[in-house]
Amino acid sequence: MAQAAFAPEPAPQHTEPSFDVLRRHDEPWTAQLALDLLPETNGPKVEVLSGSVIVTPHAGYDHQDAELDLAYHLKQAARRAKLWLYLETNVVSGEDLFIPDIVILDAPGGGRTTMDIGHAVLLGEIVSPGNRRKDIIDRPREYAAAGVPFFLRVDLRNRVPTIALYELIEGEYRPVAAAAAGTRFVMREPFEFSIDPGDLLGEEAAPTGPGHESTDKEA
Repeated sequence: MAQAAFAPEPAPQHTEPSFDVLRRHDEPWTAQLALDLLPETNGPKVEVLSGSVIVTPHAGYDHQDAELDLAYHLKQAARRAKLWLYLETNVVSGEDLFIPDIVILDAPGGGRTTMDIGHAVLLGEIVSPGNRRKDIIDRPREYAAAGVPFFLRVDLRNRVPTIALYELIEGEYRPVAAAAAGTRFVMREPFEFSIDPGDLLGEEAAPTGPGHESTDKEA
């Protein structure tokens, strides 16, 4: 009797990271799980907080405009102080994964996917109309709990930019510098930097009304 040919088991197929896993994964999420199972993206922010994945779409054009202009000026000042600035990069705090708008580190992140929050000297958020509570209350509280020395907030409400710097003192952020458009924002720590917040928005708002579609919502 002829002996059946041996048929090896098929090799397991490599599965590319996919957002589909968000529907299948029922256990609490961690920063490492998100980094392992979810795809890298230049689209929405994908963060992890207290076991849950938080997906946030890109903010509006004013937000992008202010973020790029502020980063351009801040980066030059940070490098003079031997600090490194990045935009919207992965910062790991224990089991949580944050993607702040502005990240200033005491070590370069070149060649890395993430940096531990212990390297963060300053984290900054540009307040979005749909995420005001997160940017004004939640994130500074979380960054303070992680021991980040400085927090920077930019608010574009009513298209009048304001900038405020907070320093971590006895476990809480306390304001040390602030300015609105038309005046000068000046900070001395963690490095010297100054700017008129009004310079962060370069273009006038697009006209609205009959014949002009708008999907913006008031804060």
